[in-house]
Amino acid sequence: MYKVVELFGVSTANQDTKWEEILKNQICPFTKKRCYKVRKSEPSISIGTCTVRYGSENVPVIICPNRLLQKRKVFMDCLHLLQLHQPGNDIHVVPEITVPGGSIDYIIASVKNGKVVDFVGVEFQTLDTTGTVWPQRQKFLKDKGFEVAEPDMSKSYGMNWKMTAKTILIQLHHKVDTFEHLNKHLVLIIQDSFFDYMKKEFSFEGINNPALVGDSFQFHSYSVTETVEFSLSLKERMSTNSDGIAKCLGLNAEAKVELVSILQAIELKLSDDTLLKI
Repeated sequence: MYKVVELFGVSTANQDTKWEEILKNQICPFTKKRCYKVRKSEPSISIGTCTVRYGSENVPVIICPNRLLQKRKVFMDCLHLLQLHQPGNDIHVVPEITVPGGSIDYIIASVKNGKVVDFVGVEFQTLDTTGTVWPQRQKFLKDKGFEVAEPDMSKSYGMNWKMTAKTILIQLHHKVDTFEHLNKHLVLIIQDSFFDYMKKEFSFEGINNPALVGDSFQFHSYSVTETVEFSLSLKERMSTNSDGIAKCLGLNAEAKVELVSILQAIELKLSDDTLLKI
């Protein structure tokens, strides 16, 4: 059992994989582009680690946000939040829209005649690692017969649970105010193990379980199913509003923006590439 669970989106347990071709192309199957995670000392080499095992139970932990794009399922699971959507409208998934407090990873928009009728914001969050996964990656490749330098197994990696969780909640608090002001929804896509940690470490007294559609902020927690192809499965939905996020952190912030500015930013990015195809 390897510590690196998935390399360039492919299970390391798959015995029939042609790793030579995968390592040559360095393509992320979830974005159809070259893996953006590269070595600082060798930028021509993409690291390609999507999921690793962690802890005494060797639980698979997703460490790359793009891994959550598998089959675009997470977007389909948000469509019920497009409350103004009508049959016949197109659905677009638009990346990186700027709002007060930062940028939103993706916007799911219901579009009619090139105009946005409704939209939902979607944020991805996976765990940040401490240390380096590189030796475990190289150990796997060495075991597969590749000529690589002897990996330094004295170097290990860990999970930055606390800092990652606190950072995303602070960022979300700023952004949720904007979406609540506009009567729109913001969704956080997160792995179940990370979400369980957040529920233990922060005050979730103001969080509704199960989720309420009327709440501006939604948590969508996904489990990783270990099959030949690892897959995501929606496990839990919870919800709250800006006050609920503030109670988690004891913060106060304001982020108001005119609706028209966000609509225009979304519409400028609409294209055949952003159209959600089923």
